[in-house]
Amino acid sequence: MDVREGKAPSGDLNIHYEDIGDPDAPAVLLIMGLGAQLVYWRDGFCQKLVDQGYRVIRFDNRDVGLSSHLDGQRTKGSQIGNMVRSVLGIKSPAVYTLEDMADDAAAVLDHLNVDTAHIVGGSMGGMIAQIFAARHARRTKTLGVIFSSNNRAFLPPPGPRQLLAVVTGPAPDSPREVIIENSIRVSKLIGSPGFPVDDETLRADAVAFYERSYYPQGIARQFNAITGSGSLLHYNRQTTAPTVVIHGKADKLMRPSGGISIAKAIPNARLALFDGMGHELPESLWDDVIGELKSNFSAIA
Repeated sequence: MDVREGKAPSGDLNIHYEDIGDPDAPAVLLIMGLGAQLVYWRDGFCQKLVDQGYRVIRFDNRDVGLSSHLDGQRTKGSQIGNMVRSVLGIKSPAVYTLEDMADDAAAVLDHLNVDTAHIVGGSMGGMIAQIFAARHARRTKTLGVIFSSNNRAFLPPPGPRQLLAVVTGPAPDSPREVIIENSIRVSKLIGSPGFPVDDETLRADAVAFYERSYYPQGIARQFNAITGSGSLLHYNRQTTAPTVVIHGKADKLMRPSGGISIAKAIPNARLALFDGMGHELPESLWDDVIGELKSNFSAIA
């Protein structure tokens, strides 16, 4: 792929981005989730979008990958207390919020002189995308939300095993092999039972992600950004962009009820549910997912 990369200033932070495809083509901004680097939007997935005539922009959220890390900053209160408040749709203290992260996304577009874009987010990135579509409505051509939630009060909580695997892990100074084995275990727990991935591929991915950047300290602050933002229902009700919500029926980390809740809350949103899909984008479904996104891209009034 022909990749242009750089850093976009967002306040005091620098947001690392990759810009792929024809600069004059319609832009698609991809926003990834909790603790996930931009490379979780796989090269092959991005290339398929480029091949179909789109400019793809992906970036590392603050506190992950090659973007600025907020070393040493801690949130008051307990994670358990914050999670309970989140289930009730109530905000909690946070170093920064999903709103701040949505403004980081806008800063990337500013830096690249992109006025409007199709906004697509996965997991926590889907939450950021929902906020972006409301706070930056003029800049949002369409909205795509993948395996996410609007954190409405009393939604079924994430699967305990899956959530614990994502928000906890080996000590940061653990041996490389321990960290990689844990990454493989997490991938299996949250992955797609209908589209299993062999261990060799999971290991190769884990090694590549580790070698690009390993910064688990940011996960707690990003998780607190989720609990610190509370319910996103009020943003959904402000959303006017054509919206598609994509979710896996087998997702145990972010249950399908989260996607269903978003689709019900955003006026005229369309819901696409996939059998066998967990909390990831299986390569076997890339064409189907991109087909859903493209159909939504073409819904611009």
